[in-house]
Amino acid sequence: MPQILVQDLAKTYRVAERDPGVLGALKGLVHRRWRAVEALKDVSFSLEAGELLGFIGPNGAGKSTTIKILSGILRPDSGRVEVGGLVPYQERIKHVARIGVVFGQRTQLWWDLPVIDGFDLLRDIYRIDPVRYARTRDELVALLRLERLLDQPVRQLSLGQRMRAEIAAALLHEPEVLFLDEPTIGLDAPSKLAVREFVKRLNRERGVTVLLTTHDMHDIEALAERVIVIGHGQVLADSPFEALRRDVLRERRLFIDFVDEAPEIDLPGVEVRARDGRSLELAFDPAVVGAPRLIAAITADYAVEDIHVEQPAIEEVIAKFYDLHGAAEA
Repeated sequence: MPQILVQDLAKTYRVAERDPGVLGALKGLVHRRWRAVEALKDVSFSLEAGELLGFIGPNGAGKSTTIKILSGILRPDSGRVEVGGLVPYQERIKHVARIGVVFGQRTQLWWDLPVIDGFDLLRDIYRIDPVRYARTRDELVALLRLERLLDQPVRQLSLGQRMRAEIAAALLHEPEVLFLDEPTIGLDAPSKLAVREFVKRLNRERGVTVLLTTHDMHDIEALAERVIVIGHGQVLADSPFEALRRDVLRERRLFIDFVDEAPEIDLPGVEVRARDGRSLELAFDPAVVGAPRLIAAITADYAVEDIHVEQPAIEEVIAKFYDLHGAAEA
């Protein structure tokens, strides 16, 4: 049986509406209008133990709502949800003891307390055996390079430092499942790389099941072998990452630096995407013309200084997918 099972999940919010201006505000006090927003509509998927799933979509797609239901914060209107055989919102105490949750824009550590005191409070909340707690805490502190941060109040940490501390806090009780909602939001490049490497090790070496939501497509590309794309509250795709890339945007890019001025290139199945002096960027469909044949044709006629092939950027692939399915933000 899957470790995470979601079937026909639905959730609707009531949102208040009013006319603009002071008069609209006064009218809203007397007679409030409401509209229904379907955050989730018949969402279904499953996740086996030890998987690392990328859960992506534009703002308002339903990602955070799904995470909150899976973590037991919200109750759905209908559908079936089980995590490790438990219904999250019905068996919350048992459930939260087996999961870890990191929300990139919220903290579970106490703002004015030193990091180590926050860890100790979580030890008491989760009722972790002292010996087990000390072992796990010291290991996390070493892996996430937190030694010099333990005595600092959380409010004095940089965003990158705080996020590393938040991830450690979510793992002190050694959860079986980890939900990461925008864990690298606002982080600088070194901090992002550190978080990605840690999550990868946690998944591969300890077998922790990870569900990752993020707008940073480099996180998805670096970590997730399987992705679910959600839009307008519905699952639009559920496939291995490379299959999604191949199905959405099959073209490749050929970057060429010529010895002389970049020439005019007119070949079947090839499109000039950019030209700058001696440099040229070509787009081609490998099903129409293969990279070796294309490179051979160009180098046979022109003197080339450098040449290499790349796949389209992951952001371009996802943007194309949103456009094809009408999932992009208005």
